[in-house]
Amino acid sequence: MKKYLGIYLIIAVSILFRLIFINKPDGLWNDEYVSYMISVVPFKEGFFDAVKSQCHMPFYYLYLKFFMTIFGQSDMLLRLTSVFAGILSVSAMYFTGREKDEKTGLLCAGFTAISSFLIYYSQEVRMYSVLFLFSAMTLLYTIKCIKNPVKKNFIFCILFNFLVLFTHTIGFVFVFFNLIFLSANLYKQYKKIIIWLWTCVGISGILLSPLVFKIFTTQSFSQWWGHFSISKIGFLFTDYFSPVLTNLTNSPDKFLYDTKLVFFMLVPTFIAIFAIGKSIVKDKFSRGLFAVCLGVIFVLAGAAISGKLVFITKYSIEIYPILIFLACSGISSINNKILKNTLIILYCLISLGYIIFAPYSAPKMRRAEGHKIVTDILSDMELQKGDIILLEYYNKDRFKKYFDFSDYKVVSINKGNFPKYLSADTTYKEVYRNGKDLYKDMFSSIENKHFESMLDKDILDGLKYGQSVVMVVLKSVAEYSPHTLNMISADDNLYSKQPLLFLVFSYIKNSTFEYLQKTLAVTKLQTKGNWVIIKFTKLNNP
Repeated sequence: MKKYLGIYLIIAVSILFRLIFINKPDGLWNDEYVSYMISVVPFKEGFFDAVKSQCHMPFYYLYLKFFMTIFGQSDMLLRLTSVFAGILSVSAMYFTGREKDEKTGLLCAGFTAISSFLIYYSQEVRMYSVLFLFSAMTLLYTIKCIKNPVKKNFIFCILFNFLVLFTHTIGFVFVFFNLIFLSANLYKQYKKIIIWLWTCVGISGILLSPLVFKIFTTQSFSQWWGHFSISKIGFLFTDYFSPVLTNLTNSPDKFLYDTKLVFFMLVPTFIAIFAIGKSIVKDKFSRGLFAVCLGVIFVLAGAAISGKLVFITKYSIEIYPILIFLACSGISSINNKILKNTLIILYCLISLGYIIFAPYSAPKMRRAEGHKIVTDILSDMELQKGDIILLEYYNKDRFKKYFDFSDYKVVSINKGNFPKYLSADTTYKEVYRNGKDLYKDMFSSIENKHFESMLDKDILDGLKYGQSVVMVVLKSVAEYSPHTLNMISADDNLYSKQPLLFLVFSYIKNSTFEYLQKTLAVTKLQTKGNWVIIKFTKLNNP
């Protein structure tokens, strides 16, 4: 018992930090709601079609469905599924570090337990906590295969590589570089096994290719809301190694964007980078592992630069176990005990101090885009049967977990249908390919006769005296005022950097408000989190 006291205490700490503030009163936000919305679909009623409509692989949705079937669908339960994976990850990293020695195992487990990035995603209804667990197990059995290349280790290595592929659409990037690393270390001695390994990978790729093809050929604006900047590479390391989380959805272009956070961002990150540097300088094996990380980062950065995806830290989470392992290996190899203990204590004090005392630390971060915010406000809007709810950016399916829309007429201008509202003769495909050129002139003017005619048809023509229209706006995708839109449109350099969706839904927000207030009175306005909800009422009786 005494032998394992250290890891038991670390696991206890990991449980504590993953359970505090687990109840998020704002409800599920967009990505989380997608997880719920897909997982709740029965198998016989289109579950796999729902999976194919999104951009990720099926495993996480199956995992979530399993727990929902047994325990229910409450927000708390959904978040606990990620807590469960997060706690298992601490044990996984302990055993991974032990492949070097016991001290490295404890350091890996401790680092994982207090990682703000992992704490955040252990409270998020998304795949990333599960994906980290699979990636950690992949690393463990990759090391085992190289140290002791027996059949059992190869079977588990293939299994966890496959689970990474079956969980994350772009997980193939990590799997590819990881298997190159494994093959390079074993090819001379175990040529037949390596050939068998790559054959299994090829078969898996063939089996998954129809789903991958469907995902990559589905036209969707869901990823086109950010642009690449070199600061995002820096944020990858500060998100992983410091308690300050910046690039969770979209980050500022400026790396040192808040001087008050510089100490908390840079000091623990420099400690970790120093430790990684010591590790990769010391031995060839560590350099090979680090090359896997660099390969993944390089590919994702290239894809982001070419506009294929947004460079967000979580998309590279498969390399995080490697970085933790290298950092902890480097720390444990420091011969000077004073220096080693000072670095460990300083890192822990900064990380734990920020988690406990900072108002925006990982477990305390609220979900400002939580859908329950909207439904709580709608419940306070004193709506009458037959009133109209105008949802901008989402459709009503994104709120049904919290609100019954059956008494109201719902109009949605969303990511899938906005082209038909903005112009009569522009197709979704045209906007997807060339939207910024098509809409540039439109953004500099509020007036749009076609848009106004669509609002008349869907909202105003049937509106009676005393009836209301409630306009629901997501500020984080519609933040630009008419003046700002005008200024952006007039500056080609500035315009090229702006995500199309932010421009489109800012324009829709501005034009809708301007047009509705011409004939309706604003009778109520509430704002909370990233949401603004405005109630217009028809008070004139012609």
